[in-house]
Amino acid sequence: MAISDNNYASDGEKFNPAKDVYAGLVREVGSNAIWSLSSCKSGFGVDYLRDNCMETYWQSDGKLPHLINIQFRRKTVVRDLCIYIDYRLDESYTPDRISVRAGTHFNDLQEVEVVKLNEPCGWVRIMTKNINDSPLKTYMLQIAVITNHKNGKDTHIRQIKVHSPIEKKDPLMGVFSTVEMRQFTIIK
Repeated sequence: MAISDNNYASDGEKFNPAKDVYAGLVREVGSNAIWSLSSCKSGFGVDYLRDNCMETYWQSDGKLPHLINIQFRRKTVVRDLCIYIDYRLDESYTPDRISVRAGTHFNDLQEVEVVKLNEPCGWVRIMTKNINDSPLKTYMLQIAVITNHKNGKDTHIRQIKVHSPIEKKDPLMGVFSTVEMRQFTIIK
């Protein structure tokens, strides 16, 4: 697997994962999953990865790699993972290299992407595709922090969003493209 270093938005680009959600291109499916961690410091657990607050964070505890497991109840199409990381605040706790793995359970995970980060401050988008360059369909994702900046041992990750593409099968969906207008796509 090649290491990719161009999958994330720099601070100047002001990437915001909510834009694609509001535009109706993707939906956030992380709330449909069961989340678990390889470790965490007391008071810095998995809830802080999903609380929509950039001031809180998950902090790992122990030896690398640090793992975040995301298990879906049914096979789910995943377009991308968006991870909020802030090197300015976290320095040696900031991930330097991340591996994304996918499969049906812990025993058959395959690496689908490796990302090298260079002092990231903000949202990092990791696009996910299978080996055939098709959308990734999976029961489980695993985010593995392989190394940290400055050889740090523990990791801080502030937020994670998991996006699935919205397939527009209805020809009227193009007409009703805003959130406000989509309420009129179903006749009651």
